[in-house]
Amino acid sequence: MPWLDVNGTRLYYEDTGGSGVPLVFSHGLLWSGRMFDKQVAALKDRYRCITYDHRGQGQSDVWRVDTVDMETVYADGVALIEKLGVGPCHFAGLSMGGFVGMRLAARRPELLRSLILIETTADPEPAENVPRYKALNFVARWFGLRWVADRVMPIMFGRTFLEDPARAVERAEWRRRLMENRRDIWRAVNGVVRRRSVYEELSRIQTPTLVVVGAEDTATVPAKAERIHAAIAGSRLVKMPRGGHSSSVEEPALLNAALEEFLRERA
Repeated sequence: MPWLDVNGTRLYYEDTGGSGVPLVFSHGLLWSGRMFDKQVAALKDRYRCITYDHRGQGQSDVWRVDTVDMETVYADGVALIEKLGVGPCHFAGLSMGGFVGMRLAARRPELLRSLILIETTADPEPAENVPRYKALNFVARWFGLRWVADRVMPIMFGRTFLEDPARAVERAEWRRRLMENRRDIWRAVNGVVRRRSVYEELSRIQTPTLVVVGAEDTATVPAKAERIHAAIAGSRLVKMPRGGHSSSVEEPALLNAALEEFLRERA
């Protein structure tokens, strides 16, 4: 199994290998590197694609603390790039993965060739969301995510994906993955809910940056992407006409087209 020892824990990762420029994918909360399967399939012939699971998520080891904080998750991203020797790399982060990417670009720009931010925000969790997310996390911790799946699915996915009859099988598969999530995922959820702003660091980012958001993202609404775009000089903003908070799954064709155009310009 491909494991990497970093900062007192083990991260699970997958690496397509090859001689292409490295492209590291960093996933969103409640999922794993598998949420980028369709991006890896489309890009692996041209890039060395690497996905990894954040500590306490996917197949990576649990970290027995109350909160897996974003600074630790960021430090894991640094360690992964350095230990694999893949810097400078392209780095694509979705939601929580974007929290890592923004910190990388602001603090360790020598590790990156470019930054791709997908369905993410530089701000803390909105205060109005916190009580609801804490309640969902309480249920998930003590009873499992299957009891809150019907409330979490509309947060994670947009209307088009949720309502398309032709995608019922695919939708059921992702619901199954959500329900079968590890019980200790609550530690990672606390880290996201309690995160601090990184907005004030965005003006330091000089790495070429692409910001992508789907029109149906209700977890990090398009205005959040516009705010990031305005703060990072020279960044590019792509607003997709469809797609919610998991656009790598929901709208792979739209997202892949945006990624390929941006990466091609940086070959």
